[in-house]
Amino acid sequence: MMNYLVPKSSFGLAAAGASVACFVGYCIYFDHKRRSDPQFKQKLIEKRRKAKKTTVGGGSGPTSEIPDLRDTESMQRFFLQEVQLGEELLATGDIESGVEHLSNAVAVCGQAQQLLQVLQQTLPPQVFQLLIQRLPMAGQRIASSSAAGKMMADDDLE
Repeated sequence: MMNYLVPKSSFGLAAAGASVACFVGYCIYFDHKRRSDPQFKQKLIEKRRKAKKTTVGGGSGPTSEIPDLRDTESMQRFFLQEVQLGEELLATGDIESGVEHLSNAVAVCGQAQQLLQVLQQTLPPQVFQLLIQRLPMAGQRIASSSAAGKMMADDDLE
């Protein structure tokens, strides 16, 4: 009569396999439970809607709150934030959002011509061309934000 001994390594492999199977089963069970929830699609749509609202122009960057144009310190912070966000987004490959933020920075910059010259030398030609195309929209957005802020300030004085 032969004694069959199970090596310790196969016991460890069996335990690891059982653990993986339990984990996968757990994931499948809760995914099924989540998807069968009648409110799942509604919650998903609402979550996407909120995410879209927090981006500028539907891009993936954060919202750009345009500060009061009369406050130079907040405008400088805004300018630096927009340049940084634009550079980061361009580096990650999100050209649309990157150009959007850079156009906001150029629109509020006191020395826009010098900034455009620097950007022309550092950006690829097609990205710079897109930036030039977006500048009028950014200027209008800044101007309308400024007009809305001024109207609100005038209402506060009354």
